[in-house]
Amino acid sequence: MAVPPNVSRHTTSMNGWPEGSTDGSEPNPGARRTPHVQQRAGGFGPPTPPRPGAGQQPGSGYGPGSGSASGSASGSGPDYGSDYGPSSGPGYGSGSGYGSGPEYGSGSGQAEPPLPPGLSPRGGVASPGGAVASGSGAGGTTYRAGRPGGGGSGSGPRSGRRPNWRRRITWGVLTLVTLLIATSIGTYVWADNKLHRTVNLSVLPDQPPLGKGTNYLIAGSDNRGNLTAAQQKALHTGSDDEGQFGESDSMMILHIGSHGDTLLSLPRDSYVTIPAFVGPSGTHYPASTHKLNTAFSWGGGALLAQTVEYNTGIHIDHYAEIGFGGFVNLVDALGGVKMCLSQPLVDQASGADFKAGCQTFNGAQSLEFVRERHQAPQQDLTRMADQQKFLAAVAHQAATPSTILNPFKLYPVLSAGIDTLSVDKNMSPYDLAQMFWAMKSVSGGSGHSLTVPISNANYETQSDGDTVLWDKSQSQALFNELQNDQPVTITNNDASSVVSGD
Repeated sequence: MAVPPNVSRHTTSMNGWPEGSTDGSEPNPGARRTPHVQQRAGGFGPPTPPRPGAGQQPGSGYGPGSGSASGSASGSGPDYGSDYGPSSGPGYGSGSGYGSGPEYGSGSGQAEPPLPPGLSPRGGVASPGGAVASGSGAGGTTYRAGRPGGGGSGSGPRSGRRPNWRRRITWGVLTLVTLLIATSIGTYVWADNKLHRTVNLSVLPDQPPLGKGTNYLIAGSDNRGNLTAAQQKALHTGSDDEGQFGESDSMMILHIGSHGDTLLSLPRDSYVTIPAFVGPSGTHYPASTHKLNTAFSWGGGALLAQTVEYNTGIHIDHYAEIGFGGFVNLVDALGGVKMCLSQPLVDQASGADFKAGCQTFNGAQSLEFVRERHQAPQQDLTRMADQQKFLAAVAHQAATPSTILNPFKLYPVLSAGIDTLSVDKNMSPYDLAQMFWAMKSVSGGSGHSLTVPISNANYETQSDGDTVLWDKSQSQALFNELQNDQPVTITNNDASSVVSGD
């Protein structure tokens, strides 16, 4: 479409007519002059300075292309001419191409840099991701990845994917917890299958009613059945000539309750009534009065538990028997047990030969220490006090972090500890662990370490020689407190005070 020659060549509106003039008459004085419209020489105004690097494209039509209406035009600035041919960018006129920016005009002229998107006639819409549209010179539109802060070809900075540390930590913790649970379950099953269950407490006759708290009967056995002749000689145990079950040098009741744990020693020479029982061969034996360890020699752990229940009225919930050979292995697996002696200790019968002060006993030395009784004036009572201290020290050493957190030490200790024990039919690894933790609390001062109240430590008998008589009133009061899980009122009756005569 040609523009009438008499139209003023100033600014041109989008419909082809000069802004403010529609029919060749004088421009309307009130018409607004478009500030961004370019004026061209030879067309509608002087030429604009060429844009560096811009080419010239001929064009003769209307539509997308890369030329101009009646000459050549290039650049990216808007240009309005009579032929409405954009030299670069979308055009409307006789041009046939798109340049690099919106331009409206005809003839020859150079385009200025593109206007900001807010002032561009096309709206300056950018492609997603900052791409800028540019003319392809072949009637198509291409998109080039923009750089930060402007258009142009190229790609922006690549951002690496950051590691999700929260997820990694969460999975790591879950994996660790799973491994710990699986290891704990496996260890529990292994220990449960390894326990030697020999005593059935549930079939004992005339048991006291269930008490409050939990009561363990712990016995030390000198049965040498698991020791070779060389070991018996090395450990100074002598031969085993004390019957099927041997003898018990130590017997203790461990009470676990709500008022603290209590470890109560029962002297092996306590003069008590052994209730009627049926022997291993089926023979019925009537009730009789003898030393407490006689019950163990006649009927093992089962008759010992029955005798303790009969004379104390305390219901025994669990039974644990500690043997010689396993005791030595347990201490060696622990790496020794530290003990402090107030005076030197020498005993040819047990082989003990220790200096005063703190020292670490190995397995053989520990056995010598707990069996020694001839040096002190009150032999069995002194040994009983030493045994209490030593067992508490063993439990304390077994429960230290250096043992529990070190699997190369923990499992040998568990294996040796289980091998040294014979327990009741209902004992579980959990019950066993509870027993050792309670002994640890006693050694740490959180509980009581007592001996049964004694009225006569040298009571002469015709059949059993010197025996130990319990104080009936005080001992019965103590037994009732333990059976009913009441606070222990006897506080000055530990093994040491009994030995010293306090």
